[in-house]
Amino acid sequence: MQMIDTLQKLKDSKIVAVIRAESSQEAIESSEACIRGGITSIELTYTIPQVEEAIERLSERFPNILVGAGTVLDATTAKMAMQSGAEYIVSPGFDKETASLCNLYQIPYLPGCMTVSEMMTALSAGCSMIKLFPGGVFGPKAIKQFKAPLPQLSIMPTGGVDLSNIDDWFENGAEVVGIGSSLTKGSLTDIEKASREFVLKVSSLK
Repeated sequence: MQMIDTLQKLKDSKIVAVIRAESSQEAIESSEACIRGGITSIELTYTIPQVEEAIERLSERFPNILVGAGTVLDATTAKMAMQSGAEYIVSPGFDKETASLCNLYQIPYLPGCMTVSEMMTALSAGCSMIKLFPGGVFGPKAIKQFKAPLPQLSIMPTGGVDLSNIDDWFENGAEVVGIGSSLTKGSLTDIEKASREFVLKVSSLK
């Protein structure tokens, strides 16, 4: 049930804040600003130096917040992320070994996919949700086109999601969206303010 519960929390959160930073401390501070703004799912990318420290500290400090690891390229990295407390794993592309490891430990694995073939491969490997990446290349209407042959697919677009189009993504079938620079640029006050605006926007959606 662990994987199902985590996936449901992801869907309920609607927004995953994708955190990139120059240091572990900066990542923690940006994440906390998002959390103050009402975000309940955080993705800390492996482009952050000493990212495991940030994953561990946030997981301990905020037990009700879903903390995951992003830009995970292989199973070794995924295992380190899990040991640090990551509750879900996100990749820019699909990796079979990572999918197998995540299935073994019942941790959701969201691989980045761009084609129906890649999505079919991910579904066959047990991935219950995929990351449409980079989302900005496709636009919101692409989700309906992907779900036409694969109605069982859950999609999290990442990249290209902002305040002006977030409602279009959900109206076209996104179950959760990953938001990076549109949410996390500027000061900590700016990040908290943007988080509140995004949360308010999605709370008004049906």
